[in-house]
Amino acid sequence: QVQLVESGGGLVQAGGSLRLSCAASGSIFSINAMGWYRQAPGKQRELVAAITSGGSTNYADSVKGRFTISRDNAKNTVYLQMNSLKPEDTGVYYCNADLYSEYGRGYRYLEVWGQGTLVTVSS
Repeated sequence: QVQLVESGGGLVQAGGSLRLSCAASGSIFSINAMGWYRQAPGKQRELVAAITSGGSTNYADSVKGRFTISRDNAKNTVYLQMNSLKPEDTGVYYCNADLYSEYGRGYRYLEVWGQGTLVTVSS
């Protein structure tokens, strides 16, 4: 079984910063891409940022230049540094990982989600 545990959400004023962390644990063989998604009230979940095992990154246009995604492969952890936060960044942020889990004598592919952490940006 594999789990993703997020931390770092909270309430911040517009213009402020937060850093989210997501640690993967369990029977992990390897992790491919890791990413952060968010869901604002009444809206669909959207990709915020993603990073491959090699360090290639992808960002939503709305966060480019303000957010930075990074990962520590040795710790199976991904981070999201969020600067210059805006009220429209408010939402539940979910961590996601594409990985191979140890399974019997082999491995299996899994897509795993965290439980979500709430980020609220006040104006």
